Amino acid sequence: MVGSRAPVGPERPPASIARILAGRAVIGGRLQPVEVALGDDGSILSIGKVRRGAPRHDVGEAILLPAATDLHVHFREPGGSARVEDLASGTRQAILGGVALVGEMPNTVPPVDDVERLEEKARRIPGRAATDVLLYAGVGQPSALRRLAARAGAFKVFLSPTTGVDEPPAADVLPGLLRTLADLGLPVGVHAEDPMEFVADPSPRSPAEWNRARPVRAELAAVARLVPPPSGLRLHVAHVTSAAVVDRLRTAGVSFEATPHHLLLSDRSRPDAFGKVNPPLRDEGTRRALWEAFARGDIPILASDHAPHARAAKEQPFAEAPSGMPGTETMLPLLLARVRDGTLPLATLLQAACDRPARWLGRPHGRLAPGHRAHLLVVDFRRRVPISADRLHAPAGWSAFEGLPAIFPREVYFDGERVVQDGEYVGRPTGRVVRPEFAPGPGR
Repeated sequence: MVGSRAPVGPERPPASIARILAGRAVIGGRLQPVEVALGDDGSILSIGKVRRGAPRHDVGEAILLPAATDLHVHFREPGGSARVEDLASGTRQAILGGVALVGEMPNTVPPVDDVERLEEKARRIPGRAATDVLLYAGVGQPSALRRLAARAGAFKVFLSPTTGVDEPPAADVLPGLLRTLADLGLPVGVHAEDPMEFVADPSPRSPAEWNRARPVRAELAAVARLVPPPSGLRLHVAHVTSAAVVDRLRTAGVSFEATPHHLLLSDRSRPDAFGKVNPPLRDEGTRRALWEAFARGDIPILASDHAPHARAAKEQPFAEAPSGMPGTETMLPLLLARVRDGTLPLATLLQAACDRPARWLGRPHGRLAPGHRAHLLVVDFRRRVPISADRLHAPAGWSAFEGLPAIFPREVYFDGERVVQDGEYVGRPTGRVVRPEFAPGPGR
């Protein structure tokens, strides 16, 4: 059965200190020297000025940060080609980019919308995943929802056609579906575009024309169908693209995310299908307003919507090319570079990339705090490099962020074990399938 890390049986003895990391960290809103004691159970035991009792590793002037959580990835397994992506290659990219937990989406081939498919997917993860994996379930089979809720980590609802999704829930079905999901208690992510607001364009030729075909008003119309949500629904809206949508969701008190590509790229950033995503990249004014909202802290969560396709597929005529781009390896590094250049507060990034997404998924990490999982990063802000697909690890072999500045973690610790050193993966794939640790039920 898919489960969490919670032990079964007798209580374990208290953890011992396995190693000590010494460096600098933001504690109480101030950057200061710290030493972090990592337990042999994979947790953070304590944080203080001086620690003793285990081997000590001093990272010098580098900064210790919590690892990120990426709520939104598409690793294409089952049904995809490993030459484009699979669970092993996708989680390795994530950990190299400083992500320790991913939320894997269900729109695979076949879709993960019944218990048997969920369990089969879960069996693919042990011994292959470099991060923990929380599995979303689809809602294509309403009769399966209650059994899925006992095993899945979250649900995903697509309100418009997209990769792997041809038939979204009908408008008259959605209210009842949301009430059912509220009763089941798991987090629910939603792809919020209303296809009734799409503009018919039989042959779009560029990201700018794709933007006109799937305009911001399609997002606003979809959000209007979602808010206010039923009582108890743990609702989260994926990949918002405009400040207008941000304002509507903030007013409603609903969780939501923005992606690096919508924050950093416009519909003029490149002219071809390598910039084709759903929802589309927006015009520069809309992009800039979204970035300003993120930098102010008005957008609660950062997520990659990592969705790679083969280079040959993206080189097709724009109308035939699939939507999506790789991004989990570059998500945090791109934004760390913005911290270095002074356009994004570090505290704002840590909340959006580390703390809030882990909380939304009910997982105990995302902060430098005793009792949290020891998923940690060592970041040297002096080590800024341009994004180059040749140095990334996506099998698809391309990045829409080519040339943009990034700061990759120098070291990554997963459950207290160093798994990335000097940008190379040196660990073992010990990631597991995890679920929210809060008890499912209405109001959670």
